[in-house]
Amino acid sequence: MKIEVSEEIRKACPQFAGIAISATVKNSAYSKPLWDRIDELTRQFRETYTTDSIKDMPSIRATREAYKRCGKDPSRYRPSSEALCRRILRGIPLYQIDTLVDLINLVSIRSGYSIGGFDADKIQGDRLVLGIGKADEPYEGIGRGPLNIEGMPVYRDAMGGIGTPTSDNERTKLELDSTHLLAIINGYSGKEGLQEAAQYMLELLKEFAEAQDEELIYF
Repeated sequence: MKIEVSEEIRKACPQFAGIAISATVKNSAYSKPLWDRIDELTRQFRETYTTDSIKDMPSIRATREAYKRCGKDPSRYRPSSEALCRRILRGIPLYQIDTLVDLINLVSIRSGYSIGGFDADKIQGDRLVLGIGKADEPYEGIGRGPLNIEGMPVYRDAMGGIGTPTSDNERTKLELDSTHLLAIINGYSGKEGLQEAAQYMLELLKEFAEAQDEELIYF
């Protein structure tokens, strides 16, 4: 899979850097050891941050700024990492989806990066391009229905948009029978911290999803 960054994103977000993880995986409905990790991080997170202070996390702050530069209000359409963190800090339990999605959410909360998780077998074509959403561009967010992605960073395959920092698309979502994962870590704050987040995800994928044939894609 080739991943490209459009000139419009480079101009709006010159610091952007990304790492994608490709791997063969085995998903499961639930992993108690993984949720023990999530619960521990949740406790630590509530001791460290407030709903106001999370905006100062470099990765979250940079993603919010990227939204503004691309033309979107990050307070109306929150990046997923911020939404997850705010949910924890408001005392609301995280959704339990499946092991792959739960694992990606753990990395997102820990790092502050919005992370796209896709079933690679559902992606059309052999490349993704990161651009900016257009007016009336069709997009169905997972569990959200039609999503207005105008002015929002969006990854597109040969058929259209599959991922934004707010929500991935129903068309390429991970499911229990997914065996090929493509996870994209979006560093609107630059390269610092990206490698650490990717390595942490790889460790979790090996431990909880029997990951094999792992590949890192830098772009």
